[in-house]
Amino acid sequence: MNTKKPIGVGVVSLGWMGRLHARSYRSIPERFPELGLAPRLVAAADPVAEAQRAAVEELGFERACADYHELLADPQVEIVSICSPNFLHEEIALAAIEAGKPFWIEKPMGVNAQQSGTIARAAARAGLVSAVGFNYRHVPAIEYMRTMVRSGALGRITNVRVWFIADYNSSPKGPLTWRASREKAGAGVVPDLMSHGADLAQYIIGRIASVTAITDTFITERPIPTKMGIGHSGFEIGDDLGPVENEDYVGMLVRFDNGVIGTMESSRVSVGPRAEYVVEVYGTSGSARWNFERLNELEVCTTVDGGPTQGYTRVMAGPEWGEWSRFQPAIGTSMGFDDMKSIEAAQFLRSVLTGDQHAPSAADAWCAAEVDEAVVASAADGQWHDVPRVEGRTTFDV
Repeated sequence: MNTKKPIGVGVVSLGWMGRLHARSYRSIPERFPELGLAPRLVAAADPVAEAQRAAVEELGFERACADYHELLADPQVEIVSICSPNFLHEEIALAAIEAGKPFWIEKPMGVNAQQSGTIARAAARAGLVSAVGFNYRHVPAIEYMRTMVRSGALGRITNVRVWFIADYNSSPKGPLTWRASREKAGAGVVPDLMSHGADLAQYIIGRIASVTAITDTFITERPIPTKMGIGHSGFEIGDDLGPVENEDYVGMLVRFDNGVIGTMESSRVSVGPRAEYVVEVYGTSGSARWNFERLNELEVCTTVDGGPTQGYTRVMAGPEWGEWSRFQPAIGTSMGFDDMKSIEAAQFLRSVLTGDQHAPSAADAWCAAEVDEAVVASAADGQWHDVPRVEGRTTFDV
């Protein structure tokens, strides 16, 4: 007999992330049985009729609708996932808060720091827990790297390098989507990719205090789609071109509150790397390096003078690293991207159950947005910019 408590879930927007949220909720009874929960996929909201059909027939939702207001008004929906494009995040999140629904929202939480701050403050006033899609935090190798840093295993941390380089927009024939619109996306690669890098740096090292940056747009026009797709695929294009309004590339220098310095770089148009998201941490007693393309591995050096064999040792994720043992039975068997979202779903649900903030929070997203805003301002005037502190329950510093 199933004794797990059902909890009603609503998902807004069924693109790649919305579908992944649905799968993540379904994984909870098996992967995190101690929560005692059986998420129930009550409703999905998406204006596209095909997405509504898929919600019921393929993803297992009980019903689907076009208008997210209908979903939020449903008393059987107890928690909400917000997976819409960036420019809709603020209005949907504020509506969810008004309805008293805890929410799990994808990043960036708003198209700018002002929107992110508005959402975070509103959630705090309402006493609602939240979760934000900073999924790379949950990689077991990242969790172990953080443990090494915080325990002093690498000595005094001196500097960090973060490199988030991808090729998803490298073709000039790639479609002009909302991600290239300043109104709909805000900045470009800064909130889309580098916000992940900035969050990881803060999660591992501590708060970013100031930044200086340079940005550029390498592909200034793109073909206008004649048929929309999902995520970065499925689009059809015509001959007409439209302008790319935000940046393809960012390079940054950063200073952390604790005196650590860092270099950070991100591109969405690099030819070669598919998703080369790298974090390197250097200390007086050692260093560690992680690459998302080999997400189950960590390169570690913990000797200052190891003789002729001095250098990195490649180690594989195992039971001592984060939540790895919930997913795989033996070292050498790899976790995948979807597993990170299952961990995130569990953290969100644990937050809902306890009232404590376990998942990356709305305040964390606001903090990342302030870093983004300082980066954009620095790229415009060539100066160092301080990153304002935010209010609320951040988890990167816990």
